[in-house]
Amino acid sequence: MTTDVDPTSTPSGAGCLDCERAGGWWLHLRRCAACGHVGCCDNSPSRHATGHAEHTGHPVVTSFEPGEDWFYDYRSARLTAGPHLAGPRHHPADQPAPGPAGRVPRDWQTRLNP
Repeated sequence: MTTDVDPTSTPSGAGCLDCERAGGWWLHLRRCAACGHVGCCDNSPSRHATGHAEHTGHPVVTSFEPGEDWFYDYRSARLTAGPHLAGPRHHPADQPAPGPAGRVPRDWQTRLNP
């Protein structure tokens, strides 16, 4: 095991930690494999998962979406293998994507990053 992945770290919450603080919204969620920070994906308006990786030097994320089980390494810009991480492995199943409920604008599709 490297310091890029800590299988014992737990998610920072059920949604993007930074969007929650700022009152924002997200399309999909990513979880830092080193510390558990949950951030929004690059298609989301704020791209918090990538920002976290750049700020902390934690290069590996995993999906925090139900039914997805992949890891991504920002250094190589490739999908990579990873171990089973401490749960939960995804946001609550009743939490919508995009989310969170009540904060997603009606025109959310026009606000996504390419």
